[in-house]
Amino acid sequence: MNTDLTTVSFARGTAPVSGTAVFEIYIKASPEQIWKAITDPEQRAKYSFGVQTHSDWTIGSSYRAGVPGMVDIAEGENLVVEPPSLLVQSFTAMWSDNVKAQGSTRVTWEIEQVGDSCRLTVVHDQLPEGANAELYGGWPMILSGLKTLLETGELLTTPGSLMYAQG
Repeated sequence: MNTDLTTVSFARGTAPVSGTAVFEIYIKASPEQIWKAITDPEQRAKYSFGVQTHSDWTIGSSYRAGVPGMVDIAEGENLVVEPPSLLVQSFTAMWSDNVKAQGSTRVTWEIEQVGDSCRLTVVHDQLPEGANAELYGGWPMILSGLKTLLETGELLTTPGSLMYAQG
């Protein structure tokens, strides 16, 4: 029996990623509600660690994400914009020197109606070999916060949300 097992964890960077991390969640909400939650800066801040994302949400436009007055989180380009079902963005992390060194990656948000709910799939790909887990480890908290907000109207307390709670 092997007792030297490594726990598989996206947050700790021990999940096998190989250039692509995929996260899927079902949310009892319409595609339009999910799209708005992704693209509205104030709503996004409620489930994404206080991070607001600003853009005009057109193909080829830029976006910037950050906690106002505290930290720049990411920037990139909107590569595909098909409301309310598909958003593909380049993603350059900015919150630390370690993640800045990783370079540009890509994030795809795909929303698919399933009965009276939706499947939201987030694919974070084009990750460099040995990518820093900070690049993709926060997605489970972000998506869980999104689901909680849309289904209950309440905020979900996560380690990420507590990080900026003190202001």
